[in-house]
Amino acid sequence: MIDMRLTTIEPEHRAVAKSSGARRKLIEAPPQSNPSPLPVGIDLGSYEEMDVALDPAQHALWCFMRPKGPPSFTAGLLKELATVHGKIRQLYNERPPGAPNPVRFWVVGSDIPGVFNLGGDLGFFLKCVRTGNRKALRAYAHACADATFRSAYGFDVPCISIAVVEGDALGGGLEAAMSAHVLIAERGALMGLPEVLFNAFPGMGAYSLLARKLDAQRAEKMILSGRTFKAEELYDMGIVDVLAEKGGGREAARQYIADNTRRQPLLCAIQKVRQRVAPLTRQELIDVTDIWVDTTMELEPHDLRMMEYLTKAQIRRRERDAARRA
Repeated sequence: MIDMRLTTIEPEHRAVAKSSGARRKLIEAPPQSNPSPLPVGIDLGSYEEMDVALDPAQHALWCFMRPKGPPSFTAGLLKELATVHGKIRQLYNERPPGAPNPVRFWVVGSDIPGVFNLGGDLGFFLKCVRTGNRKALRAYAHACADATFRSAYGFDVPCISIAVVEGDALGGGLEAAMSAHVLIAERGALMGLPEVLFNAFPGMGAYSLLARKLDAQRAEKMILSGRTFKAEELYDMGIVDVLAEKGGGREAARQYIADNTRRQPLLCAIQKVRQRVAPLTRQELIDVTDIWVDTTMELEPHDLRMMEYLTKAQIRRRERDAARRA
């Protein structure tokens, strides 16, 4: 069934978006809609760390992350992302002859108020470093690289990926958002790459993605600064594609889909051109994560203490969020 939280639209919300040029315009939120039930035979599966729903009216698969523990990319969440990404390919490959692609847009967001994702599982990193478990850390890093690649590559089917950032996206959270073809962020959302705080770097795609969106020099400057940026700043830099008003991120995604449904094949073609001109390969991402693993395994004790401090901060934030929702 469709998760009605994804279909409730407040008409007063507006989103600011880029037009085909560099001009900005106000986009009215779409009218309230009631998508039809799921097509017969489509099984989305069950998930413990995500809410997943298919909107057949817009051919859009919505996934909202709710990881167990701190709001980070847990091993369980990564596994479920791999499953749902595979489901997108399966639905495309198994559709009846002549039938339309059931998933033309993939939308990823968060079910945690104020947080998109705070990045890597720092507690797991600490455990791996302190026990010398390079193999486990490398497997985790490769799973992250694969998730980045699938999103950026469109799951090897004609599908446009959209990230909706309604709250903080830090470290791997920002990498995940940037891997989408379209990054929608609400005003005031905080995004950044804080890994330099513990003498590391974001190793799951940040350099590769930023070097293509900006250039290598600006990518390195942003990574080494450790700064946290507001969505408005990243919009001006060209990293955020659609700037939505506070509370209007999901409506902005629906509006983007509505505005681009007819030309979705063109958008997919443009992504193929981008891959041809500035190819992002899985091997590049894997090679970078291997460098990240080597760097992380050699962190000094004071760096690990900083990582531990940030881990506790993630846990405290999740506890506060849970208390507010109770």
